[in-house]
Amino acid sequence: MDSQIIKQNKTETSKTMRISGSEAVVRSLIAEGVDILYGYPGGAIMPVYDELFKFQDQIHHVLTRHEQGAAHAAQGYARISGKVGVAMATSGPGATNLVTGIADAQIDSTPLVCITGQVFSHLLGSDAFQETDIVGISTPVTKWNCQVTKAADIPKALAKAFYIAKSGRPGPVLVDITKDAQIGELDFEYEPCKGVRSYIPVPKTNPDDVKAAAELINSAKKPMIVWGQGVILGQAEEELKTVIEKAGIPAAWTILGASAIPTSHPLNIGMVGMHGNYAPNKLTNECDVLIAIGMRFDDRVTGKLDTYATQAKVIHFDIDPAEIDKNVKTDVAVVGDSKDSLAQLIPLLEAKSHDAWLQKFKDLYAIEFEKVIKGDIHPVKEGLTMGEVLRQINEETKGKAAIVSDVGQHQMIACRYADFNVTKSNITSGGLGTMGFALPAAIGAKMGAPDREVVAIIGDGGYQMNIQELGTIFQTKVPVKIVVLNNEFLGMVRQWQQLFFDKRYASTEMTNPDFVTIAKGYHIDAKRVTKREELADAVKEMIASKDSYFLEVCVEKEDNVFPMVPTGASVSDVRLS
Repeated sequence: MDSQIIKQNKTETSKTMRISGSEAVVRSLIAEGVDILYGYPGGAIMPVYDELFKFQDQIHHVLTRHEQGAAHAAQGYARISGKVGVAMATSGPGATNLVTGIADAQIDSTPLVCITGQVFSHLLGSDAFQETDIVGISTPVTKWNCQVTKAADIPKALAKAFYIAKSGRPGPVLVDITKDAQIGELDFEYEPCKGVRSYIPVPKTNPDDVKAAAELINSAKKPMIVWGQGVILGQAEEELKTVIEKAGIPAAWTILGASAIPTSHPLNIGMVGMHGNYAPNKLTNECDVLIAIGMRFDDRVTGKLDTYATQAKVIHFDIDPAEIDKNVKTDVAVVGDSKDSLAQLIPLLEAKSHDAWLQKFKDLYAIEFEKVIKGDIHPVKEGLTMGEVLRQINEETKGKAAIVSDVGQHQMIACRYADFNVTKSNITSGGLGTMGFALPAAIGAKMGAPDREVVAIIGDGGYQMNIQELGTIFQTKVPVKIVVLNNEFLGMVRQWQQLFFDKRYASTEMTNPDFVTIAKGYHIDAKRVTKREELADAVKEMIASKDSYFLEVCVEKEDNVFPMVPTGASVSDVRLS
């Protein structure tokens, strides 16, 4: 029932509608514009599921095969659509199975509303069947959470949850609803939340800070930008592009910032971080002004902090005041929404080019290309490489696909070699590094952007952590393309064991099942590639398919991902081999 009918009913009753708490949950979701959610039913959330059944023409529930899959699917949906993802589970193990996805969403700033059922309120604290203190458990990994024990409190709790999840720096929230609240009655009226006392989601940008930033940038001889996901979350892609082009500044990106500016842009100098590009890592410690935009100076980006850009004046644009000076001390902090802050910056910038400085990046890229990239994407060795698989996907998708990667070597290869020509194209687990993320996240991404090609890039290890979500693909018929790069190892751990533990491959070699047979068991078209001459046609067939498709590519077992900044080393110590 839509909001118009609700208004009519309110008029007929002259006040509000008398409904159950569980119906109030569903009506509140519809009022927030939710048309799809992911979850798994159980006893403590059953009243809500009963109401979902009645409203299935307005809100589509996707039955995942595990609650962690529901959380990751909701993340994928949110990341590609810009909307709030919604996941639902029952109490006890259902709720705790959401926690990994919630923690992932928290560190990667993904707007998520998670709804969990809970035992009757009079049983709280009694160790009742499937009782778990999910509010206590999730407090460290949510932006906000609460427990609802009265039906009358449900609409306001959910309105607040959606407001907090999507406002300012986004994040996950959790609303735990006891069973008596679900079956109790209330006079329903839904009012969207427009503010929370003492919570300032978007601090007002100080024009003096923007002016100070512009003065530093205008006086710089060797400026460098590093942008992160804050640009995408703030919908500031065009403003960033204008800043870069007007001021002529070489610009690099963090993993989650990838795709805000097309890969092919002449001032896009590549990825920073542990497995980022050689030039931006190396020259971070040579720039005279470092401009960080919507990024948080994660340790994988900075390496050894006391040697990170110590020669540079640091300007930090961020919506979250807590990120300022948290890891890297700034000379100028511009706190506020990235779109607004950059818009204020643009007219204050002088039109410039830094050709000699930019040439340094090009020269170092040429070194990286000869020593690393060429061998990755145009190998002469007999075995297939992960890089050439990504090159083939680029050729078929023209860099317009959304790439959903899992965690490991294949993730770094995907981030390094995928062409990102459309924003919101790199969906991966950044801060938490959650293996098992990609398969369910790809399901959510495809549902959030059904007109886009969605390709999941997964290692054989992470794939098996949530392989059960093939059942969700089978049941929903969502046309996700799945590529498993199979090296029969937990590749990233094996690489570290090779480089730092004298090749003691402790518990990293995988004995894998027949992935193709498993996919076919779920009625998904599948193929295995073991030879280079088979690869191009297999990728073409996969991308051309209108249905879901599974492609296993057997790659070199002991290939490594370079460049690499060893843990605890300076970014200047980035290794090419």
